Amino acid sequence: MNIKNLKHNLPKYPNIMGKEEFFNTAVLVPLVYTTEQYHFLFEERSPSIRQGGEICFPGGFYQKNVDTSFEQTAIRETIEELGIDLSQIEIIGSMDTVLAPMGLTVDPYVGMLHIDDISQLEYDSKEVARIFLLPVSYFQNNPPDIYQVKLKAHPFEKLTNGQTKILLPVEELGLPKRYHHAWGGVPLNVYVYQTPEAMIWGLTAKIIYYFLKLLT
Repeated sequence: MNIKNLKHNLPKYPNIMGKEEFFNTAVLVPLVYTTEQYHFLFEERSPSIRQGGEICFPGGFYQKNVDTSFEQTAIRETIEELGIDLSQIEIIGSMDTVLAPMGLTVDPYVGMLHIDDISQLEYDSKEVARIFLLPVSYFQNNPPDIYQVKLKAHPFEKLTNGQTKILLPVEELGLPKRYHHAWGGVPLNVYVYQTPEAMIWGLTAKIIYYFLKLLT
């Protein structure tokens, strides 16, 4: 073992170990300055796509053959979804990576959208049902409801045909009996904002919640 090589290869800024094992995504947290205050721009997802009808920020999956960085993913997806020009996007910086318990990561980037009127945007109707603005101050003045869920690790999976698919051979490995069934169940917070436009929850709400912490 070469300690010098180890020291050289240790990350300068620790991140998520094994990040490549997750589905990696990136979003833009888009800010629009209008009526003398900052607004978030939101999308309502088209009913024909995954998680249709839910509210989100523009973004999508990192494509290693296309994107050179997660920031580029956020910018590319924003351009595709909102029909906006690259010159109208000004990246301010990045937030911490969100590790979602369902097996994906989200890298949020905060950016200004230099647009005069969102009605001028020709968004992709295949992915986006509508777009709308809400003042950042609304979220500052209306904290979210916070609920909890519990997720457990399952060493097996029940298939639709009634059979059981072994994911982790706990008995063959000689693992303690507590791992022969689902284990874990640490409570995880779920943030929910009730707004005049729509209910905003899940990862989008979590990003908003921690964005506001950066302002204080």
